[in-house]
Amino acid sequence: MRLLSILALFSFLSCQSRQAAVDAIYFNARIWAGGPEDSWVSAIGVSDGVIRFAGDEYEPYAGPETELIDLEGRLVVPGFIDNHTHFLDGGFVLAGVDLRTAGTPMEFTKRLADFAAALPADGRWITGGNWDHEAWGGELPRRQWIDSVSGGRPVFVSRLDGHMALANSRALQLANITKDTPDPEGGAIVRDPATGEPTGLLKDEAMSLVFGIMPEYSEAELDEALQRAVGHALSLGVTQVHDVGSFGGWTDLAAYQRARSKNTLPLRVYSFIPLSKWAELAEYVAQNGRGDDYLRWGALKGFVDGSLGSTTAWFYEPYADEPETSGLVVTDTSGLRKWILAADSAGLHIAVHAIGDRANDWLLDACEEAAQKNGPRDRRFRIEHAQHLTREAIGRFARSGVIPSMQPYHAIDDGRWAEKRIGPERIKTTYPFRSLLDAQARLTFGSDWTVAPLNPLEGIYAAATRRTLDGANPGGWVPEEKISVEEALRCYTAANAYAGFQEEKLGVLKPGFLADFVVLSENIFEIEPERIRDVQVTMTVVGGEVVYRK
Repeated sequence: MRLLSILALFSFLSCQSRQAAVDAIYFNARIWAGGPEDSWVSAIGVSDGVIRFAGDEYEPYAGPETELIDLEGRLVVPGFIDNHTHFLDGGFVLAGVDLRTAGTPMEFTKRLADFAAALPADGRWITGGNWDHEAWGGELPRRQWIDSVSGGRPVFVSRLDGHMALANSRALQLANITKDTPDPEGGAIVRDPATGEPTGLLKDEAMSLVFGIMPEYSEAELDEALQRAVGHALSLGVTQVHDVGSFGGWTDLAAYQRARSKNTLPLRVYSFIPLSKWAELAEYVAQNGRGDDYLRWGALKGFVDGSLGSTTAWFYEPYADEPETSGLVVTDTSGLRKWILAADSAGLHIAVHAIGDRANDWLLDACEEAAQKNGPRDRRFRIEHAQHLTREAIGRFARSGVIPSMQPYHAIDDGRWAEKRIGPERIKTTYPFRSLLDAQARLTFGSDWTVAPLNPLEGIYAAATRRTLDGANPGGWVPEEKISVEEALRCYTAANAYAGFQEEKLGVLKPGFLADFVVLSENIFEIEPERIRDVQVTMTVVGGEVVYRK
């Protein structure tokens, strides 16, 4: 009887051992698991796309079929989640004209001329751009810069913030924009002060006059752009994007669904629809649910104001360098409030763009009103960008539970010239990362790609150093708002998982969570923060699958 008991015990242990064996083990690593406690381990085991163990003793989980991957002491972190992208547009920008680093008007014109000369003679539009007039001292571009080099084809190239674009004369002609065209509500046609003729610059809603007549992309073009964007994201360790839309939301979602059906979507996507379409989304969710772990929907994106770079962000006080304006409201606030209240009552997830201090206060009021009128629930309102806040607003984020969905690269970009726009006092609460965390707000990070680079390591560098791109602030711009590398990393991982209702699945590396993680070339906790932007991703894993290897 005793012998039978021992044999039964060995049989049980053997079964247990076989059950414990995992598909793959990544070992000999420095793994930052991302949790509040026991954050460091040296091995992680994966089966069926899920983490089965995270610890130091991995041998009990290794079976004869287990793949063993020696990471040679490298740092592993949870997969980066980007809280705010224009993802499909990014795919087109990767194939479009690049004006972002043009440092002079002459270089701006030459880059566009070279790009136009390389295109086939088919009359296609030239788009993309991402130019920044602050790079050459602040002079705004005009259509005359590009008319003679565009080969007669229409050109519409955006400023990097997406709130202002330059059209050449051909594009203005096709859109029927003349000196007699009135400014649309929520936008502005920039005009020559001497003649009244359009300069080619269109701000915010005025850009719709051109967007409305541009030819639509085919499904094949959209699918190609998506794959370009996916490859770029995975090479940077981005395992999920929150996509706030590029082409009206529904077009974007359809592209993701095509890729999902073909099994060509190897990163996770949370797809947003315009807030004005809340009723359509509510019906769609009722009929189709909210997606799966790779592709989800049920979120809405709206706008209060424009941007700081285009002097269309909505402030209480006028701009210091353009005192005739304090910004724009790009959506009628009466209608916007109704959409927010209605969409919230329908149980949808709401995220709204607000940049100026007045825009943020107005939106915080609207979020609090919706919570009061519609009753308690786990709503997780998000304010996208939340860049320029009053002191009072910082505390309100924590008290109301509204999530500041921010993009730290903007701080080191805008910091080159923000003070000339809003003066020395208002910049003290600009991109207030430290103050928001100290107030216990649920700060999250992303890129706003294509407005800024997609690379999360550049965002972590920006949050930890606040060194402006021009090198003028080696100790950090508004340095009291710097945060630690670990805090910034958490904003790109666990905090973003919470911002997307996935904190029980993603954001930390522990058993039962989805196996999304990234291997880095250097340990960003040990090097100087100033070097983080040069660190590279050597491997990206999504759902237990190696989807990128350098």
